[in-house]
Amino acid sequence: MTAALDTRTVLRIVAYGTPGPQGSKTFKGRNRRTGKPVMVESSEKVKPWREAVQAAAMLAINDLPGDLRRQFPLDGPIAGRFVFTLRKPLSAPKTRRTWPTTYPDASKLLRSTEDALTKAGVWADDARIVDFDRLAKVFPGEDPEALDRPGVVIDLRRVTDLSAVSGG
Repeated sequence: MTAALDTRTVLRIVAYGTPGPQGSKTFKGRNRRTGKPVMVESSEKVKPWREAVQAAAMLAINDLPGDLRRQFPLDGPIAGRFVFTLRKPLSAPKTRRTWPTTYPDASKLLRSTEDALTKAGVWADDARIVDFDRLAKVFPGEDPEALDRPGVVIDLRRVTDLSAVSGG
């Protein structure tokens, strides 16, 4: 699959902000009323990131024509393409391509982003994702799908048969 928007794409979401990874949770005690444990996200970046993704997703859905808007939340198998653009460290070389091989993990970025998309009503549940066309961390200007500043580009499509998996 090329960097161009796939004609089977159901929704494209572009969210800007510092991608926040889903990290560890810290136990803060028990809810006095229910007795359930109260867990708090350890990373301060997660909440603003989820809010940015959720807002961008809701805007993308609302920008669709009414007949397409009514298909949300998506239910059934979905393939996703997630390209996270991270801020390039000041210490990184400026004249050659480099790779974001350190924190945060792509899988943890994906987890926090999937949670935001669920809350935004993009899909019934993130378990609907059965395939990834691409999951990448890139720096601005160093990848054809990179944004000009930190954020994420998300393309989602329905998987209707085996030939639709992995862009086939």
